Amino acid sequence: MNDEYVTDIDKEIGQVTKYSDMYQQPGNFSNAYEKGTKYYSIKEISQDEAIAVEDSNGKYKKAVREKEYTFGVTAAADSEDNNSEIPVRLLILFPIVLFIILLVIKKIKR
Repeated sequence: MNDEYVTDIDKEIGQVTKYSDMYQQPGNFSNAYEKGTKYYSIKEISQDEAIAVEDSNGKYKKAVREKEYTFGVTAAADSEDNNSEIPVRLLILFPIVLFIILLVIKKIKR
């Protein structure tokens, strides 16, 4: 998001369906706007380049696409039920750390 407001609004293209500032979610999620916030195409600008997001004052802020949001990618983003909030990295590291701890304990007992 930037501080630029736009007035050349074309048509509504969607709305925020989930909010999360911790994990990436599938679909139309936002890490800045609450669920239900609408967004619009901007006349003569590709949606791949930028869209307009309606703010709480009824004005339209320009949101420029720079890259995919990837902070805190979760197992929930990869599953269909989306009930899991466990980061993928934790799921991978936990068994490795547990194995190392068990090896250390075994060596100490000898």
